Order: sequence, then structure tokens, then C-alpha cells
Amino acid sequence: MKLLEGKVALVTGAGRGIGKAIALRYAAEGANVAFTDLVINEAVEQTVAELEAMGVKAKAYASNAALFDETHDVVKQVVEDFGRIDVLVNNAGITKDGLMMRMSEAQWDAVLNVNLKSAFNFIHAVVPVMAKQRSGSIINMSSVVGVSGNAGQCNYSASKAGMIGLAKSIAKEMGPRGIRANCIAPGFIITEMTNQLSQEIKDQWAAQIPLRRGGTPEDVANVALFLASDLSSYVSGQVIHCCGAMNC
Repeated sequence: MKLLEGKVALVTGAGRGIGKAIALRYAAEGANVAFTDLVINEAVEQTVAELEAMGVKAKAYASNAALFDETHDVVKQVVEDFGRIDVLVNNAGITKDGLMMRMSEAQWDAVLNVNLKSAFNFIHAVVPVMAKQRSGSIINMSSVVGVSGNAGQCNYSASKAGMIGLAKSIAKEMGPRGIRANCIAPGFIITEMTNQLSQEIKDQWAAQIPLRRGGTPEDVANVALFLASDLSSYVSGQVIHCCGAMNC
């Protein structure tokens, strides 16, 4: 039997990158996958096709995760379409980097709204569903900079630190209802976003990592699989670093 056979996973921001890798990994282990992205475009439709090719049910939903009412409407629709939600992965995120003295209020608000408020919105909508099931796994995508901070990323670092506090609080609050909550803290992961960096900068990053390479979205997806499955049934309120010992 596959690790997620019969389960339904909801992954936010899964049109590409880490979110897409998680959705594909879950499908490979038998999960039916609902996922959200800001718009339904060709890339999102391609992801749906790839998931369905694995023999599972898959559907994409257009959603601005930072909007409370819209998020609740999406979760209600997912439950109507799939019947249940066993796993929630709060992966939607953006960056708008800048030094503190130059950062605008708009930069701060945009990152906190997409990265942190969206997670609150989805957890708020999904928790009643999981509580009724007496089971569920919530996975927040944090970052090593949410643990240690980073110059020029105070908004992003604060949002990712908030993801940790949110997961730990939900783990304590909802544990009696059978709901687990954990965080993944990726380090330097090679995605479309990081591929925009020069090779020189990527080499500098790799030199700082004891394993001497950047991670892949699939590396993060493997951790997300563990946290979604019953292999982690007694793991809750934790932060798992996926960073090649970059931040340990």
C-alpha cells in the first residue's frame, strides 16, 4: 500500500517549484491532490495533467490565499469535490527583499499577507474539517531565514518565523483533536526563482553548504511526504531543516 493511499492533500501555491514537487510526490504515493494558485494558466493545467496521469484525482483552484473569505470558499469547494482534507501544505509565498531603511510599507505588507496571513486563512478554514475527521496533518513552509534571520529580508524572515510560531501553536491547540502541525525550513533550493541568480552567486551559496550543493524541490517534497504520512504520526510542533547542514 502506498504511503498516502486514500488521502486528500491540499497544497497552496503548487503551480510550480516546491509546491508542484510536493503535489507530484503526494500523487506518486496515492494521494488525491487539490491545489491552489493565483491564476489558472497553462503551467497550472499542465500540473493537473501530470497529476492525473499518475491515476489520482486532481483539481486546481484559482485563489488569492491572502483573502480570508475567498480562502474559506475554496476550502468549502475542495471538501465538496473531494469529500475530505487529510493534509494541508501552506506553501504559497513571495519575496520583496530590501534593507530595512529602504523597505516600504507596501513591501512589508505584501510579504506578510501572502506568506503568513494566507497560512492562517487556510488553517482557519481547514481545521474544522480535520477536527470532524479527528485527524489531519498541517505543514507550514518556513525557511532557514525564519530561524536565523537574514539581512535584507526582514519581511520574509519575519513571515517565515511566524510560520513556525503558528505551527507550534496549532500543534498544541489541535493535538487533542488528532491534528498535527509541523514546519519545513528549506535552505538554498534550486528553483525558477534561484535560477535567476548568476552562476557566481549560486557557486558562493554552494560553498557555504556542507553538502556542497543546493537542494532540489524534490528534497523538500520528500520531507513533506514524511510529515504527511503516518510515518510521522507522533511528530508534531517540530521544525525540520532541509538545508544540507547550512543552518544547524
